[in-house]
Amino acid sequence: MSKTNKSNVYRMTGLGILTAIIVVLQVITTYFPTKPFAVTLALIPIVIGAAIFGPKAGAYLGGVFSVVVIIMCVIGADVGGAMVWNANPFLCVLVCMLKGVAAGFVSGLLFRLVAKKNLITGTAVAAVVSPIVNTGIFYIGMLLFFREVLALWSGGSNVLFFALSAMTSVNFLVELGVNIIVTPIIVAILRAIKKDNLIYSN
Repeated sequence: MSKTNKSNVYRMTGLGILTAIIVVLQVITTYFPTKPFAVTLALIPIVIGAAIFGPKAGAYLGGVFSVVVIIMCVIGADVGGAMVWNANPFLCVLVCMLKGVAAGFVSGLLFRLVAKKNLITGTAVAAVVSPIVNTGIFYIGMLLFFREVLALWSGGSNVLFFALSAMTSVNFLVELGVNIIVTPIIVAILRAIKKDNLIYSN
């Protein structure tokens, strides 16, 4: 098998495995949320895929994550998400897809730029950026399109203050912390894969 064919098979297999992991993790954290806060663990395989296979693959994996989130909203498994879906299905899909795809693409892009100089720093940047982009776009979308739903969530408090608070909430910080904690594991995976010269593909 040529190096190109080997790389293509490796890419397809790797993305297939990561896709399955994302689906399982997101379903589990929706039906059985981590206590006391629900953490989006699916961002971890997204970062891994974006680092190994590039920004486009990160965007694809982020899209897979978004599709699962949307399905959970539609069937009511995600109670808060169901409120957003019922308020405006089209905008719900738009915001969900945008945040997931952007989280994967941006983390992959920044990894590629930074990892050229330092693999550990590049991995850390990708791991940190992913939840920031995901959560940031979500709350911007909520402020722009779903202020009434946001007002219900905030219990009548100022929606802008509530959104900004959510960006630095314990839930978000735990999610960010989990990504940072697994950074050494991701680095080890990337170093092992790099030996086969299959990393940093488009």
